[in-house]
Amino acid sequence: MSQILKNYINGQWIDSKGTELLDVINPANGQLLARVPAGSGEDITDAAEKAQQAWWSWRNIPATQRVQYLFKMKQILEVNTDEIAEICTKECGKTFSESKAEIVRAVENIEVACGIPKLLQSEFSEDIAAGVDEYYIRQPLGVGACISPFNFPIMIPFWFMPYAIACGNTYIVKPSEKVPMTMTRIFELFNGLNLPNGVLNMVHGGKETVDSILENPLIPAISFVGSSNVAKHVFQTGAAHGKRVQAQGGAKNPVVVMPDADEDTAVRIIVDSAFGCAGQRCLAASILITIGKSSGRFTEKLISGAKARKTGDGMKPGIELGPVITKTSKERIEKLIQKAVDEGAGLLLDGRKINVPGNEGGNFIGPTIIGNVKSDSEIFETEIFGPVLSIINVDSLEDAIELINQSRYGNSACIFTRSGAAARKFRHDTIAGNIGINIGIAAPMAFFPFSGWKESFFGDLHGQSLHAIEFYTQTKVVIERWNEEWTRKF
Repeated sequence: MSQILKNYINGQWIDSKGTELLDVINPANGQLLARVPAGSGEDITDAAEKAQQAWWSWRNIPATQRVQYLFKMKQILEVNTDEIAEICTKECGKTFSESKAEIVRAVENIEVACGIPKLLQSEFSEDIAAGVDEYYIRQPLGVGACISPFNFPIMIPFWFMPYAIACGNTYIVKPSEKVPMTMTRIFELFNGLNLPNGVLNMVHGGKETVDSILENPLIPAISFVGSSNVAKHVFQTGAAHGKRVQAQGGAKNPVVVMPDADEDTAVRIIVDSAFGCAGQRCLAASILITIGKSSGRFTEKLISGAKARKTGDGMKPGIELGPVITKTSKERIEKLIQKAVDEGAGLLLDGRKINVPGNEGGNFIGPTIIGNVKSDSEIFETEIFGPVLSIINVDSLEDAIELINQSRYGNSACIFTRSGAAARKFRHDTIAGNIGINIGIAAPMAFFPFSGWKESFFGDLHGQSLHAIEFYTQTKVVIERWNEEWTRKF
């Protein structure tokens, strides 16, 4: 009988109030791993009430003491890296090395959040008037919540959670119902933190659970990562209920290769960008824009590099590309590929019929490259979230930038060139939140915010670093006078 996962509320493992259960499937072989509650509004009500009760005492603990728990949190993740990464690979499908890299990113955010005693410092102005001083302080909001996607079950909650609790908030993590086991194990390990009960909570579930988070009056701040349509719903619904929301959406990330680029370096990096994590990441390269007439040789090198990428079960040594998350996702990707072909695009590399011996039940799609793509086609405009790279050729850098800026997305854009002038123009003129220059994945370090523009982000402040700290605090301005014999002079 498969394990039924529980919620973690107020320091206790408890059963969900909901009765429906969802299957957690290994995407590499189709085997059942566990069952997770679909959740209920009662679960969120319980978690929010317990977190609210814990908040007042938690916020009154000095920041220097709160970060001691983060030091332990970092150590727990580092010591248990292999175990956590194995669980992530089995339920998410990515390779073991990709799962371990997620943990590194999570740890980096914890490390930045450990600087809270310094990062919460504010400004002070003495004698703004005779005997009157003014300053501001940042105070926590209360109960925060993170709604996490399936593709980075370790990293993404740590864009938000360490900062929130370090600032004095209490917190609720809602893992994706597709990959709930990884965060469950992390919370089991976090029992060793000896955090006060109610500071850190985890609630499983699907849509009903999400809607309850958006509507619960005890939760003033919500962080979300997912598709743009859902991100927009989360932002609008949360805002309508008086909450501050940061909602990271989808993407369609272009990579421009200039004629002067180092071809071999660009090919190696773009292949990894497009097909790493099976293309299931919001910074994956999904459109290659070549410039001018001499792009044929580059495309040939790209196809050769993609063919060499080994597809299979991410737990096996040497595998570089795992399965996509579900059979439904695989079918959707295959239909998009076929529609592109039907619309006249050229299928330069077809990964739909890939055979992975011993893993016939897996959701595998090999590296796929589509050429002669039209800018008004569905394959060009739609976020595929799979190992598919579309190629389009334009005459100039100006044409490439114009094409990029027409997109409804604005998460990331990259360029490969030896020209500083071209790189600067691209950086300045391109409408996207994360820019890469001779970089395939423009992923900001933890001490920078993770940006995103247009329909790739709904809100104001992003995840990570100072943005996360500002998001999970509110500013209180204090104007004070102490001298007893002060007389105002006119």
